[in-house]
Amino acid sequence: MESKHFHRRNLPHLYYNEGKYFITFRLADSLPLEFLKKLHNEFNNSKEELSLKEKKIFKKYDVLLDKSESGKKYLSIPEIAEIVRRVILYEDGKNVTVICYCIMPNHVHLVFELLKNNRGISKIMQSIKRVSSKRSNEFLRRTGKFWQDESFDRWVRDDKELFNIINYVLENPVNAGLVDDWSKWQYTYIRKGYL
Repeated sequence: MESKHFHRRNLPHLYYNEGKYFITFRLADSLPLEFLKKLHNEFNNSKEELSLKEKKIFKKYDVLLDKSESGKKYLSIPEIAEIVRRVILYEDGKNVTVICYCIMPNHVHLVFELLKNNRGISKIMQSIKRVSSKRSNEFLRRTGKFWQDESFDRWVRDDKELFNIINYVLENPVNAGLVDDWSKWQYTYIRKGYL
């Protein structure tokens, strides 16, 4: 790795300027604050190693998102899902190679590989969220916060982890009870050669 950058808001973020990343971002009102505080406390009070702790907390977080009755499900509106899909794919070939994604009713899972001379994950994700937020709000004729500020991100350490993450992303609509086969979910994508 050429260089890395660490920063912290509510979640720790470790960014390299190359490699593959698994990102999850969600709508601003998709989870009640009390659930988030509970997860935050579990994370901080766990004595497990960081990688294992992150995996366990993420699984709980994702289950909460899949079952959440909180907030609007704007991403279930086909035109909004299409806006998000186009904005994600706009970055493909410019800063990243999009490996796969799944646009769920209140969150998005995205896996990509950074290309050389990319703008950095923070700027890439800011752009994806800013542009999709602006266009979605225009379509919905609303104003205000669309996405939660922070995203969950994980640097993919090896091919086995990448394989497991891809399967996890593709199976998300099945596990959430939305379809019985991932290929029936309209807003799931996998780059040829990765399955």
